[in-house]
Amino acid sequence: MAEHEHGSMPIAEQQKTFRGFIRWSIRVSAGCIAVLVFLALFNS
Repeated sequence: MAEHEHGSMPIAEQQKTFRGFIRWSIRVSAGCIAVLVFLALFNS
């Protein structure tokens, strides 16, 4: 079996995917908060 050298694997694709996931999560969270604020303001 080949020896694995720590830190030798290219991780650019994983970093790109993680950034996209974080960006998507922030947008979904902001959308949920906006909907809740909208409902709180106009549901009286």
